[in-house]
Amino acid sequence: MIKILSLRLLNSSLGNNNLLYKNIMTSSAVRAKKFLEGLKDNPYFDKYAGAIAKLQQTNPDEFISRIEETEKKKRPSKSKESAAAKFNRDASAKPSLGSLDLKQTKVSRLSDVMKLELLEDKANRLMTPLLRSVSNNNHRQAKSWINKTFTRTYVDYCPKNVYLTTPIFYVNAGPHIGHLYTASLADAFARFNIMLGHQVFLSTGTDEHGTKVSDAANANNLSPQNYTDKISGLFKDMCDNFDISYSNFIRTTDLRHHEAVNHFWTTLKENGHLYLGKYSGWYCVSDEAFVSESELLEKVLNGKTIKVSAASGNLVQWMEEDNYKFKLGSMQDDLKYWLKNVKAVEPIKFHKILLSWIEEGSCLEDFSVSRPVSRAPWGIKVPNDNSHTIYVWLDALISYLTSLGYPKNQEFAKFWPPTVQIIGKDILKFHGVYWPAFSMAAGLDPPRTLLCHSHWTVDDEKMSKSKGNVVSPSEAAKLFTADGLRYFLLREAVPHSDANTLGNLVSRCMGKALNPDKIIPEPCVHHAETLASDEALRLVESLENVSSIAYDYYNDYNLHLVVDIVMQSLFLANKMIDHHKPWVLAKETENLQAEEKLDSVLALGLEAARIGSLILTPIIPRLTYHLLDFLNVPSNARMWDNSKYLNTGRNNNQINPPKQQDYAFFKKLR
Repeated sequence: MIKILSLRLLNSSLGNNNLLYKNIMTSSAVRAKKFLEGLKDNPYFDKYAGAIAKLQQTNPDEFISRIEETEKKKRPSKSKESAAAKFNRDASAKPSLGSLDLKQTKVSRLSDVMKLELLEDKANRLMTPLLRSVSNNNHRQAKSWINKTFTRTYVDYCPKNVYLTTPIFYVNAGPHIGHLYTASLADAFARFNIMLGHQVFLSTGTDEHGTKVSDAANANNLSPQNYTDKISGLFKDMCDNFDISYSNFIRTTDLRHHEAVNHFWTTLKENGHLYLGKYSGWYCVSDEAFVSESELLEKVLNGKTIKVSAASGNLVQWMEEDNYKFKLGSMQDDLKYWLKNVKAVEPIKFHKILLSWIEEGSCLEDFSVSRPVSRAPWGIKVPNDNSHTIYVWLDALISYLTSLGYPKNQEFAKFWPPTVQIIGKDILKFHGVYWPAFSMAAGLDPPRTLLCHSHWTVDDEKMSKSKGNVVSPSEAAKLFTADGLRYFLLREAVPHSDANTLGNLVSRCMGKALNPDKIIPEPCVHHAETLASDEALRLVESLENVSSIAYDYYNDYNLHLVVDIVMQSLFLANKMIDHHKPWVLAKETENLQAEEKLDSVLALGLEAARIGSLILTPIIPRLTYHLLDFLNVPSNARMWDNSKYLNTGRNNNQINPPKQQDYAFFKKLR
């Protein structure tokens, strides 16, 4: 299917349909490669390259290799070598990403090609609008077609398993809005993928071991277990109160997690990646981590020079002790190989930072993965050595495996590796260096994407429990409401007053003066024709494109842009209403034309509200749930495909009045 699109767009004239149709029928890998190489010389390459690359889900060279592999499979084999033997020989010839990686990657590549070829017949039927657009030199329309039709067709036919995670939250204190932001991000992407028809597993939870936790428990006159039960409950309440749709809430004090950690540790040791040795270096008690010389800063405090961690600013001290150590240096090539995919870490600035760390090797020294029990008693004991507890970060990272039932449950293999792991930039090293290294050393695939976000700050300082400058989600929700606070955070701290544009639009269309019977006319193409105004046409154009544009923004992890594009459509809907003055039309009870125009205004206004509500559902799920109920949108018509213009999922031309007569969609701030 990608091949078909590339061949068509490649034609130098972009207007010779006969040649285009002839090219469509070409299937040889050689011809495809020739055309793809020539694509860069095409004057419209820059316009379409991004869309083509996104559809290919890979770079052109890898795509050509997919085609060639498929062609090889079609040809009779001249060798007596079995397919399985050839597969293993090919896999062993490439750098390893763990025992599962190459085989799974190769199978998935072949699978993608097969899926694309199965779509060729449908593609031929769907390509007519693109051919017409290209022939008429309407390249904007062609690009719109690619975004709306081609991309969605691929997704429709390729449902997949999606595994999303938040970091597990440290329980040395209760939650603040930085934790809620991370959890809401993960939840929004989970809900978006559910709307696409994917099977989604979202994991969150709490990190409950370590010296800081036992110190906090002592300060509160509680046992470590009682203390962690209490604080973990606060994080779980936060998730429940703010509609975080987690599949599993994992706690590192759970017995099943202890079993997973023991198995993982034993695997690392059996694979030759652990050894007992003397460890000396600068240790940050607050961060519970050793810090290399290159990661230190000197500061003067009360006339005395001290050393602090450059990442956190916390004090470090020199420490020497016997520890189990992980052979991190041996994983450098594997980490580089993982980072060849620029999507491995998003946004790109964090990918560049991580890549520079790994290429320089400054953070790749063998490092400690255990602590003496005498110094860190609150933790999981090292298997067969009760004198050591497992390093709290190794313990915590394994929770992503525990949550799926590792190593026993079939669910684990179904969803691994993680599709997207959402983290703050302060834990990039732990997730971008240690975690993929641990995973590959244990024979597992590393995460597909780490989505790294910056910190929430107060007076230009990172929000931190230790600094006492945190904002409680429950307290903030009293002012903003739960949905309002989610919107505020995911909109990237833009006041949520503009979200009331959605509720206001519905109120205008369902008010007693305009629509006393609260009828929802089924939208159709004739409504814009009836109104015949620039305002109505601009609204329809926006509604025709908003779904595909928002789809791209979600896939690029730009939620604030999702909100922006929806708000643009809602503003246009309100402008259309203002232009046609339905309050005047409603008074012309004997005028059939006025009645038709009033129906058209209401139909288009409410269609804008329906589409906007669906697109914003991952961001403000509770509010949009009530709003869609209010608009009598069927529960089976709330998938992403229904966010397309006129795809309401309704079977009748007029919907019965809503069951809920009134609903305050946003509480106004006074």
